[in-house]
Amino acid sequence: MTRTRTTQRNGSEPVSAVVVDDSQFMRTIIVDMLEDAGIDVLGTASNGEDGVETVLEVDPDVVTMDLKMPGVDGIEAVDQIMAERPTPVLVLSAHAADGAELTFEAMEKGAVDFFEKPSGEVSVGLKQQRESLVSTVRSVASADVSATEAAAQRTRRETAAGGTSVGSTPARTEYPDRPTLLVGASTGGPTVVEGILEALPMEANFRVLVVQHMPDGFTERFAQRLDDASEYSVREAADGDRIGGGEALVARGDSHLEVSGYGGGRIRVSLTDDAPVNNVRPAVDVTFRTAAEQIDDPLSAAVLTGMGSDGAAGVKAVSAAGGAVIAQDEETSAVFGMPQRAIETGVVDDVRPREEVVAGILNATTKQQ
Repeated sequence: MTRTRTTQRNGSEPVSAVVVDDSQFMRTIIVDMLEDAGIDVLGTASNGEDGVETVLEVDPDVVTMDLKMPGVDGIEAVDQIMAERPTPVLVLSAHAADGAELTFEAMEKGAVDFFEKPSGEVSVGLKQQRESLVSTVRSVASADVSATEAAAQRTRRETAAGGTSVGSTPARTEYPDRPTLLVGASTGGPTVVEGILEALPMEANFRVLVVQHMPDGFTERFAQRLDDASEYSVREAADGDRIGGGEALVARGDSHLEVSGYGGGRIRVSLTDDAPVNNVRPAVDVTFRTAAEQIDDPLSAAVLTGMGSDGAAGVKAVSAAGGAVIAQDEETSAVFGMPQRAIETGVVDDVRPREEVVAGILNATTKQQ
């Protein structure tokens, strides 16, 4: 029987998990770390086929999923889980180009988030990241999987139809001069961001800055995926980069992205290794705040699905500078933390489901003419 979790869990509630990895050593390490933190591991599996069967049998709150496994791999296992017993899935991904690509494929299938496997000595590296891993597992367990399940179902339909559909974008013949769009997202965000860049009309000529909570080593591949999906020219940000209309930058993992200058419709950015803000780097607040300080042309900010409060201070800065703020709605957010915190500031101009975020951006931007 198929069921979908539609209620986001409280972070203090008990959490149960299934661990899927073809390495017995890795399974043991992960199980020990989770159980030491009070997470109840209901079962383990060494391949995707057994992983799916275990999930169907024990019905956990969250699954940690390796990707490269013999037989049924992690991507196919995620697809089957989302089709048969939708459950929040955390991908454990290798830090490599192919690992990044496989990770994004798994998220297209409905995985909620990913955690980077450490390089070097596995036992030492992973134990050093225990606190972060446990926090991420709890975060993913709290996700409303109906949002990622619906996205995965749309991907299946679009693939079968041989095309894509990202929702309706209102046709316009006039856009304001030199608009800028700021996008902030975390848990569940990559596929939403991709849909926004895909639907954003090139004739609007936005300058786009994207902050997606993601470790270094993955943001370059994420930018490449956005570039492939969009008419906009998208790349990972480098220190001192400048962009104009029709271009987009993705904040590099483990670096804050600051807007350091603006003139003639061109944005200049700087990368810093300043201390994390809201426990993250890059932080949405840093990019939003510095953009609000520097940009005096039409400015819009979109806060998408994600855990925590990053972006709340930033949207207040954008609004105070005369910019417009759009938030993703609860129903289509895997985790409603960031949008909810933004809405609670009282400065959000529009709340939209993921398919209508671009329409909200265009409406809000046009009002700034």
